Amino acid sequence: MTGIAVLGSTGSIGLQTLDVIRAAPNRYRLVGLAAGHGGGALQAQTREWPEASVWAADGRPEGVSPRRWMDGGLEELSTADGVDLVLVATTGMTALPAVLAALRTGRRVALANKETLVTGGHLVDALLPADWESRLDRLRPVDSEHSAIWQCLRGERLEDVERLILTASGGPFRDRIPADLVDVTPADALAHPTWQMGPKITIDSATLVNKAFEAIEAKWLYDLPYPKIAAVLHPGSVVHSLVEFVDGSFKAQLGLPDMRLPIQFALSYPERHAGPARVAAPESWDPLTFAPLDPTRYPAYAAVRSAAEAGGNRGVILNAADEVAVAGFLGGAVPFTGIAPLLERAVDRWGVDAEPALNQVIELDAEVRTSLRADIGLKEDR
Repeated sequence: MTGIAVLGSTGSIGLQTLDVIRAAPNRYRLVGLAAGHGGGALQAQTREWPEASVWAADGRPEGVSPRRWMDGGLEELSTADGVDLVLVATTGMTALPAVLAALRTGRRVALANKETLVTGGHLVDALLPADWESRLDRLRPVDSEHSAIWQCLRGERLEDVERLILTASGGPFRDRIPADLVDVTPADALAHPTWQMGPKITIDSATLVNKAFEAIEAKWLYDLPYPKIAAVLHPGSVVHSLVEFVDGSFKAQLGLPDMRLPIQFALSYPERHAGPARVAAPESWDPLTFAPLDPTRYPAYAAVRSAAEAGGNRGVILNAADEVAVAGFLGGAVPFTGIAPLLERAVDRWGVDAEPALNQVIELDAEVRTSLRADIGLKEDR
């Protein structure tokens, strides 16, 4: 039985992870719960799993005994006795120290958080085995795109890979020309055509920053250079990603859009078992259509890809700047078309080629956020 700690248990991915655990009580044991807030959702989870250890960023929830409380936060929870695997579904880079601690102490990590590898991929990489199959056992991707690639690569040799091809729905503006995006509202951008997600990731899907972040993830997960990592538009979101091989053949992983499938694969690997994910016969699917991803229509995607290929500390800058830009857009301080220029200015201002240590990652993240929020007149987070 696998002992699991869920970081970010009250968010969308966390809740779906608990669905998977409920559906297989003989396979999984919930050892720890962590959330940003200790309100009603977390309190209900602590009652459902009375033996699980607990941590919340805003303090010990009502009804949780000191015996269960992890005063050392995410790092203590991730390395607690009985934890075999840590499911990381937090937002931002808050879980990076916990991911590093878990890997250092021999735990496996199921990662549903792009920012960990965007900001600290070089730090995570240093703790992983050299061969890719062992890497992906220790660090298991939960993003549907990277889970798809992982499944396609099983039994293959990485040297036979020509390209990894990430699929993108294109977001709510895929049929609009860039000139029509000047006046789009947050409500327009939050109307994602396929997935139900939180505001930050939904805006990132509209700009395709999320897809560029996934390219960064792919670089660290599979140890492949950026020219071997591509993306295409696939509005139906049935093909979750593809792998092209040097002989011209392709492999793809397909299924209805349901995050419980990649979550379960990360928890159960190398086995598969029945679970709660939605299933439908192929004849009921929409036609499988694809189109090139034109970077000129998605300037934020192009800005992130360009900066990521330059390396150094730029992943930290991109992550912090994007969070400020999205908050600014949602708060009316930045137009939708201002997101990409803000990212570019931040990289030009702070970018260097040296890879930062963990303390430098944390310091740079804080500096970028504080400065950019002041630049656009956005109040500090509390």
